[in-house]
Amino acid sequence: MTVSQGPREGELTIDQLAARTGMTVRNVRAYSTRGLIPPPRLVGRTGYYGAEHVARLTLVREMLDQGYTLTAAERLLASAPSSGSQALGLYHSLMSPWDSEPEVLEPETLAAQARVPHDPAVVDRLIEMGLAERLEDGRLRIPNAGLLRAGLEVIGLGIPVEDVLTLVPGLRSEAGAVADSFVELFRSTLWADFMAAGMPDKEWPRMQEKVEAIIPLAGQALVAAFQEAMRGAIERAMGEELGAAAAGHAAG
Repeated sequence: MTVSQGPREGELTIDQLAARTGMTVRNVRAYSTRGLIPPPRLVGRTGYYGAEHVARLTLVREMLDQGYTLTAAERLLASAPSSGSQALGLYHSLMSPWDSEPEVLEPETLAAQARVPHDPAVVDRLIEMGLAERLEDGRLRIPNAGLLRAGLEVIGLGIPVEDVLTLVPGLRSEAGAVADSFVELFRSTLWADFMAAGMPDKEWPRMQEKVEAIIPLAGQALVAAFQEAMRGAIERAMGEELGAAAAGHAAG
């Protein structure tokens, strides 16, 4: 801690820091005790906080908002000990492709979009599967609107709701396996090399660029592989159905 005369430009008191980062003063003090932020610069008995403190606390708050644990935030900050802004930048690169505003709508609207009658039991099933969350006012919050919207379109084609919902666990499992494969590929190559080099400060921007590049590439590869697999599955199914139909006509 360094003692000097007067606050510097851009420095914040603990109350201002809490307001800037959307936290309580109590939480700021707790995170400081845990070592998530460095000590403030002291002027007399008053502590002043700068951009590094803002970056670190912003990272913690955003990760907690996304459902990560405080331990996960600590690990990410520990991986970039020289700069919280580096860790925050890497986190934003990891999360920005997936950031999407959840939708909030009435249960009846959800049923109308699927072109089926409103059924409270179906809503309960969606909540149980994590596809929807019930708000206090009775409306539904949809965390992954894209996934649910696709399901509604399929239901709208005339396929029973329960049959569509049955596909979701398997779909998530398969997608999770692919995601794990790409993450492990990144960890065992690019990230391992970065760590072996001592995670030099000058290489953080390049690492962030690589993260930003590999995420959409992984998505493109998954879509391309799925399209190829879907074509093959359709061809096989149509061949079986047409063959069965031809055999039926011949027998008749």
